[in-house]
Amino acid sequence: ILQKQNGYFRVEFRSKILGFVDDVEFYLPEDQDVIHIRSAARLGYYDFGVNRRRVEKIRALLQKRELKVSP
Repeated sequence: ILQKQNGYFRVEFRSKILGFVDDVEFYLPEDQDVIHIRSAARLGYYDFGVNRRRVEKIRALLQKRELKVSP
């Protein structure tokens, strides 16, 4: 976790082979029952669908309630 404040979290992921960096942001507004998630590559134009799959996996884990979140 690179940044954490007021319901906002910024996390950095690196690809295993070439070490490309992706930024993933989470925003949990206190007054809403929703989680906003954004995942994007820092450079380049095409990520081979990696970021979309990451967000879909997070969404699926949240739906199953398998994702453990600690304060």
